[in-house]
Amino acid sequence: MTLKEYGWNNAHEINWEEINNEKCVPGRVTLEHKKMYRVITTQGEWLSVCSGSMQYEATERRDFPAVGDWVAVEKMPGEERGIIHTILPRTSLFSRKVAGMTIAEQIIAVNIDIVFLVMSMNNDFNARRLERYLVAAYDSGATPVIVLTKKDVCDNPSFYIEEAQSIALGAEIFAVSNVTGEGIDELTALLENNKTAALLGSSGVGKSSLTNAILGSEMMAVQGIREDDDKGRHTTTHRELVKIPTGGILIDTPGMREFQLWDNNESLDSGFKDINDLSNQCKFNDCQHNNEPGCAVQDALSTGELAEDRYSSYLKLQKELAFLERKMDRAAQVEERNKWKKITKSMRHHPSKKDK
Repeated sequence: MTLKEYGWNNAHEINWEEINNEKCVPGRVTLEHKKMYRVITTQGEWLSVCSGSMQYEATERRDFPAVGDWVAVEKMPGEERGIIHTILPRTSLFSRKVAGMTIAEQIIAVNIDIVFLVMSMNNDFNARRLERYLVAAYDSGATPVIVLTKKDVCDNPSFYIEEAQSIALGAEIFAVSNVTGEGIDELTALLENNKTAALLGSSGVGKSSLTNAILGSEMMAVQGIREDDDKGRHTTTHRELVKIPTGGILIDTPGMREFQLWDNNESLDSGFKDINDLSNQCKFNDCQHNNEPGCAVQDALSTGELAEDRYSSYLKLQKELAFLERKMDRAAQVEERNKWKKITKSMRHHPSKKDK
């Protein structure tokens, strides 16, 4: 096994040269489970944990490894276990806000070249969810590719392809069948030269079946969808990085019904390029797209060039990200206050030499 088979390239090599730890070797995280990691190296795959100093210095989720990370790992003497000392700089990072009310980031995958945004061509196809996926994909630094599954059981694939095209605005779209194999070779070809792709989509859209089709084996467990609503049962329970026999790397992820954006303000315009282009055509630079004269957005809405539901989705995501930003600011302020309270309290319990 060579590191190149798992995506090692010149950029990672340059970063590795700056790691000053002769005890360590480079490795890639293939699996994460409760702060334990499987790391593949040229010497084998080791079950690893973060070093004590690494855990002590960590202040946020991004300070810990994630599936896809390249790390500096030290082998424990006489064991197939390792200690992770450093995370190499990441080339991309795909994340979301954790489900529920908690304000925290959940990392989906890192160091990925492509994000396969998977949706099935049935009642579970959701244009608004796809918009969210695209915004997060653009923000990650990876290239989004839309994969529409279940073509073999779809009566009108063109409808879903056209729907995706109206949202994707330039991203490649592939309609595939995991049963007949149609479109699978074209997807696999995107991963030549040991590129890494992550699969993102809801439960039941066919991610595990797609993984099996690309791998050419029944590696991932597969469950069917409920016939009454086309909704899928949860199959994949963890993120895992696997090597494709023909070349390339794939990261399968658990299905997600809820997908809240995480600090993606700068990428909102990339996901809604059509609205951004219209905004640039408005008569006034500070146009709010309400009743201002010469508003290109309102003109497009009135003529049907811009769909009402798409613009409503754009406004909703704007508000969601603005709310998240305010919550994060407040959380940061509370954390800073608590930090200084602890420092002040500590000083009270440690009188100076003068007081003595």
